[in-house]
Amino acid sequence: MLPDERLRTAAELVRQGAVFADIGTDHAYLPVFLCETERISRAVAADIGEGPLSVAREHIDAHGLSHRIRTHLADGLAGLEGEGLTDIAICGMGGELIVQILSAAPFLRNKDIRLILQPMTHASDLRYYLAEKGFAILEERLAYAAGKYYFCFAASYTGKPYTIDRLTAELGRGNEDSPYYGAVLKQKRVSQEKKCAGLRLGGVDARLELAYLEELRRKEEKA
Repeated sequence: MLPDERLRTAAELVRQGAVFADIGTDHAYLPVFLCETERISRAVAADIGEGPLSVAREHIDAHGLSHRIRTHLADGLAGLEGEGLTDIAICGMGGELIVQILSAAPFLRNKDIRLILQPMTHASDLRYYLAEKGFAILEERLAYAAGKYYFCFAASYTGKPYTIDRLTAELGRGNEDSPYYGAVLKQKRVSQEKKCAGLRLGGVDARLELAYLEELRRKEEKA
């Protein structure tokens, strides 16, 4: 079983029969669960640290899955170009770091590869990057775990860059039906109010930020 809703949400976006990689695997919870539920054919559990990877190996061995899950010590996706991966999860790290990992792996420019991304912070930076580089966001979900809300989305390469506005960058598309959407909107609005108050206190022109605050308020009223 997976330990929380955050990882369960990521698992739901992995395709049936996938050749899977979990980047920053830590305990290898995702690949172990996906193998045990027969959702994937095989997996690579990758991490930059030998310590986490050692824990992952113990977890994999304890479940008798060493024949289906290979561990891989690397920075991001380095060395995984020839693995035949179809679905790749990058969870549990900031959006800026995920952007760095994606930027360093040109083999991801392949329409048959699905990325399952779950930024802990700076989700807007990641969405802007995907739009600029031509990765379409296929599906979005919200998750709640340990008192925090998380965006999780699946993306794949189309080669067709597009533009998104700030509201979409920060809140995504398709999350409006989530039971968590109202709470996430409120968090964004409260944070923006504090930002605007700070700017005005410092004598900084806050017109653009105030306009965005009003946009958030209107969105919240309709939610």
